Amino acid sequence: MALPSLKMAPPPPPHPGPRWRPEVAAPLARRERKSPSQSVPVHPSDAVVQVVSRFNRLRQDQRGLASKAAELELELNEHTLVIETLREVDPTRKCFRMVGGVLVERTVKEVLPALESNREQISKLIEALAQQLQAKGRELSEFRERHNIRLVGEDDPKSAPRDGPEGGKGGPGGVLVS
Repeated sequence: MALPSLKMAPPPPPHPGPRWRPEVAAPLARRERKSPSQSVPVHPSDAVVQVVSRFNRLRQDQRGLASKAAELELELNEHTLVIETLREVDPTRKCFRMVGGVLVERTVKEVLPALESNREQISKLIEALAQQLQAKGRELSEFRERHNIRLVGEDDPKSAPRDGPEGGKGGPGGVLVS
């Protein structure tokens, strides 16, 4: 007894859809038509690329200063903790200190003044970095205002176009940076 062969029926032809009618197609064509500025892909000009790269470089510099200041704050806290600990022990007690990658044996009375001096230098350095960080922040803010830079997700504080010394550059055609 032979098995009946199974044949699949061909899929139904695609639905032809609505027939083309000029009175319906013309309004659709007008709605789909884009202005030349919308249909051409927008490539940023060299000036915009330079502004964005300078802005990103300023932000990176600011982040570098902030991370260095945070690192020095941690080091200052470590120095303070060690100084407080060493003040409570006998000054003739021996202790070890890392100097230039070499562990050296000293007494507490020899190490304590050096640690206090280092702590003072670190705090002065932190103050200098804080001033540099504030100056970099001002420079970054001025740069943002001068080139009308807005960050992605940032509300536009000035919704009305402004007329600056650049003429029409200061309006809604600013630079958007992610």
